[in-house]
Amino acid sequence: MKNPRKVDPITLAVVRGALETTQREMTLTLEKTARSSVFNVAHDYSNALFNHRAEMILQGQDIPVHLGGLMPAMKAVAKYFGDDIHEGDVIYHNDPVMMGSHILDCCMYKPVFHQGKLVFWSVCKGHVTDIGGPVPAGYNPDAKEIYAEGLRIPPVKLWEKGRPREDVINFILSNVRARRDWEGDLRAQYGAVQIGERNLLALLDKYGVEEVQACIDELMDMAERSMRNLFASTKDGTYEASAVLEDAGHGLGELTIKATVTIAGDSCHVRIDSPPQVPYFINSYEGNSYSGVYLGLMMFAKVPPPYNEGLYRCVTVDMGPKGTLCNAAEPAPHVNCTTTPMETLADAVRLALEQAAPERAVGSWCHASGINIAGHDQRTGEPYVTMILASLIGGAGATAHLDGWNSVGPQCSFGALSSGDIEIMEYSYPIQIHRYGLVPDSGGAGYHRGGCATVWE
Repeated sequence: MKNPRKVDPITLAVVRGALETTQREMTLTLEKTARSSVFNVAHDYSNALFNHRAEMILQGQDIPVHLGGLMPAMKAVAKYFGDDIHEGDVIYHNDPVMMGSHILDCCMYKPVFHQGKLVFWSVCKGHVTDIGGPVPAGYNPDAKEIYAEGLRIPPVKLWEKGRPREDVINFILSNVRARRDWEGDLRAQYGAVQIGERNLLALLDKYGVEEVQACIDELMDMAERSMRNLFASTKDGTYEASAVLEDAGHGLGELTIKATVTIAGDSCHVRIDSPPQVPYFINSYEGNSYSGVYLGLMMFAKVPPPYNEGLYRCVTVDMGPKGTLCNAAEPAPHVNCTTTPMETLADAVRLALEQAAPERAVGSWCHASGINIAGHDQRTGEPYVTMILASLIGGAGATAHLDGWNSVGPQCSFGALSSGDIEIMEYSYPIQIHRYGLVPDSGGAGYHRGGCATVWE
């Protein structure tokens, strides 16, 4: 039940600023303490704060493919443990069958208790360098089932009532490559959720639970009003669009994803229709597909902050039947889903919405699949695995008012990824970079042109 207490605008602004600062401090903690380049250079991670009802109260300006799926994932984790959640617990999870995005995105959830009651969750999701299985870095194009892709982690406690479960942590670390980097990133995630807990408790100590919860309820209502006002000002109707997933070279042919969007008053319903799931790693489970729908919606909406779960109260989603490309069923392989088909799904939703308001049209960002490098570093005598995030990054789509940005994609990350300094990559791994720059005129011509792609050798 929502808190009916009214708050003054000054207190509301202070609480909002404290929540946003907490998320940024969590992000900086990861950047400064993580060990792999995927974390400390590329920033392939996201942080969010949730209330005791497992509702997202603050969405960091991080990676959309993480953030959209975090909402159903948080609810799945909270439901799984039920009343068996205690102060000092830390839960870990990556399973797409339980609303995870893909198994490389491992998420840490820390419940925050105040005077013995659960009040918040501090959450950190990051793309790990490896997840075991037959292929370094986890992207196995020959996988016909999810079991051939790597280690699935259903919700499990890594810390229980404040004590680390070293047996479980060691079990996970024993199944991944580049253990030293992996453990460093895990500890950085733990530091991030600890920072989230510390700052949230300080906020409660200063203003009290009722005042803070009232402010949070108002922030969520503000986000809801922004989205409802957008739909109320958009022409009612049903709009359809599709986007094509090109043949991936496995004889699958072109795969078409269709979005049907119905706008009625101040609400919106999205229906997704996609082909049957395929024996290839481009299937998307439900949690990941929510990220695609929400990204397409936000590309169209462009509403101002605050960004929290209130944005989606007036949006309902039907992913279509189980066993399809965008609503996969176990044991479908899936690891490449955070780019393919997530970005295609986002395009289908965006294109359908733009029919209702063409003045909001925006070009698609670059779609990408990244390159991973693994081997043995003779300088240290240790194995290494890293994703070359520079290989993912291309141009942004133009809008009706300006050119797209160069070298800022892919669409699934929406500008939150960084390729980092070349010198850091060469120092961290036994590789040499001969060339990294823009590809001239690669963004597409137009009154406003798209952003240019990059070349990386």
